[in-house]
Amino acid sequence: MIALVYGMVLALLIPIAVACRRTDVWHLLAGFTSLSTKVAVLMLVVSVVRDDWMIGLVGVIILSVGNAGLMLLANLLWSSEP
Repeated sequence: MIALVYGMVLALLIPIAVACRRTDVWHLLAGFTSLSTKVAVLMLVVSVVRDDWMIGLVGVIILSVGNAGLMLLANLLWSSEP
């Protein structure tokens, strides 16, 4: 189970590298959205391992609300570019 958590933490480095490399707003926000999703899933795994439902609840809220707001912001920024 610990190897799964370490693998998920290593998978977090991929969207961080994409966000640091790109200057386009769309790619930057897509990288941060991917990072947010991976962190929320990691929170769910940790909550199952620790048997702590409050951490899992925060992960579910991030999954259901957080990415929608970030993608809406990306869409607004994309449409306002000249």
